[in-house]
Amino acid sequence: MSPAHRRCRLAAAGFAFLLLLPGIALAADPQDAILQEVGVEEKLGAAIPRDLPFTDASGKPVRLADYLGDGPVLLTLNYYTCPMLCPLTFRSLTATMAQVKGISLARDYRVVTVSIDPDEIPEIARAKANETHALMPDPGGADARWPFLYGSAESVRRLAESVGYRYRKVGAEFAHPAVMIVLSPGGTVSRYLYGIEIDPRDLKLALIEAADGKIGESSAGNALLMYCFQYDPVGKKYMLYARNIMKAAGAVTLVLLAGLLFVLYRRYGRTAEPPGKGE
Repeated sequence: MSPAHRRCRLAAAGFAFLLLLPGIALAADPQDAILQEVGVEEKLGAAIPRDLPFTDASGKPVRLADYLGDGPVLLTLNYYTCPMLCPLTFRSLTATMAQVKGISLARDYRVVTVSIDPDEIPEIARAKANETHALMPDPGGADARWPFLYGSAESVRRLAESVGYRYRKVGAEFAHPAVMIVLSPGGTVSRYLYGIEIDPRDLKLALIEAADGKIGESSAGNALLMYCFQYDPVGKKYMLYARNIMKAAGAVTLVLLAGLLFVLYRRYGRTAEPPGKGE
């Protein structure tokens, strides 16, 4: 075999090996297939099934409708034997809520946590509820304002599908996204907040938006906040809306200018004699 022919065969073999690399990588890393199944398909404006039956941490049968109608709802989908992600999420959320000013969990909104594990053990649900409520600055009435629910596989599936939440069981654990779903008082999806740590400003603005401003201590303050901030679907955060700020600054400038002209007129305009007077 000539050297040139040998080089051609080696090049062909190398090219074939490169074509096989993606298959080899997939075979070596089955987590890629799992990650493709886990995520969020945003369904803004979609309504959750209000009649879905669940059980709260005390063992009482409830329906999702029991937690709607009294302000917006922050829905979290987790599971109570989660070794790391869910405990961090609960701890971070309690800290974030304590930093939100002008809006109170005890008065203005609810958090509803639903386990995605249909084989949830009631004792663990109760323990997780107690553990999380103990982190709250004011745990009074926490069972009603932040219930921990569990239910059948059908109820969990229907709820997850209604909000576009995709998860998968992997061995004894669950792979799932880190996201919180903000619901309107009527139970429609208003906003998704991503990550383990939620910015207090984002949480406040999302709740104000879901409640159409009818929440907290000041409706006028809420209207001003929503005028100055808008949700950025790319960055997944609320950002200052420059155009509205410029409009507001322009309006304030006109008002100040009009006020200045009025003062000048009152002070100097009346004392000036018209031309020709006294001749």
